[in-house]
Parts: sequence; structure tokens; C-alpha cells
Amino acid sequence: MTGTLSVVDLRSATPAHLPVVEAIMQRAFDPRYGEAWTRAQCLGILAMPGVWLTMASVQGTAAGFALARAGGGEAELLLLATDPAWRRRGVGSALMRSVVNDARFRSAGRLFLEVRANNDAINFYKLLGFAKVGERRGYYRGPGGQAFDAYTLELKIS
Repeated sequence: MTGTLSVVDLRSATPAHLPVVEAIMQRAFDPRYGEAWTRAQCLGILAMPGVWLTMASVQGTAAGFALARAGGGEAELLLLATDPAWRRRGVGSALMRSVVNDARFRSAGRLFLEVRANNDAINFYKLLGFAKVGERRGYYRGPGGQAFDAYTLELKIS
């Protein structure tokens, strides 16, 4: 599937949606890099104040999700994934617009995220206006213990 979609349905999600989130993560995240979260990690963060989960679907099919949090005038994109079957069709962009709008609604003036230093998604984030503001050595750990650096990116949304 290629081309931009005309309709991406975005909805607030709850812990009941975590099986779908897990399935998307398994398809979207390369296991070599240790970026996917466990259900327990997702449940733990969802229980915290200021955290929200947004699901994206296309024609009734789950296509992606975003997990974010806000507090103290800042927001952080914790996870964003688009099912590989729906990539480059507007799902990620729709989710990012939603996260930015939700962060703004929650009085955040800046949105941060961490991304693996060799992840192609960096180009996507740069197109959205994110700029590199830091680097974390060994931030991600693969299943074999190999460490991967991450960049900290920031988007000013005030």
C-alpha cells in the first residue's frame, strides 16, 4: 500500500487497547534495538497523571498509536508506531498532529522525544520541525545487551 490516506480515525485509548498496541509494536519495531515496551511498562505509564494513548485506524483496521505525557509545561512522545502495512500513508503524521494538539491543550510549550540515532524516523521528525537538542549514549538495549545511542529531539509548540 502506498500513497496518502484521506481518512485516519484517531481515538483516545485505554489499557484495554494494549493487546492491539503490542501487536503493532511487534510488527513495527525491529527487535534488535529493544525499543518496544512490554505490557507491564505500558500499564505502568498509563496509570501516571498526564499520560495519554491515541489509537489510529483506517477503514476499521488498527494502523498505529502514540503514547505521550505532559506536565510542567512540557510534553514527551514516549512511543509512536505505525503498522508497516500503513506506513507512508499519513498515519504517523496524523498521530503527530494529534500529539502536538493534545500537548498544546495540556499547556506544553515544548514536545520532546528520544529516537535511536540510526533510525530512519529522524527524517520524519525533522520534516515536522523537530531539532536535535541532545544525545544519550546507550539509551536503547537490544536483547543481546548491545547498546544503541539515541538523539533527544525537541519541537517548540507554544
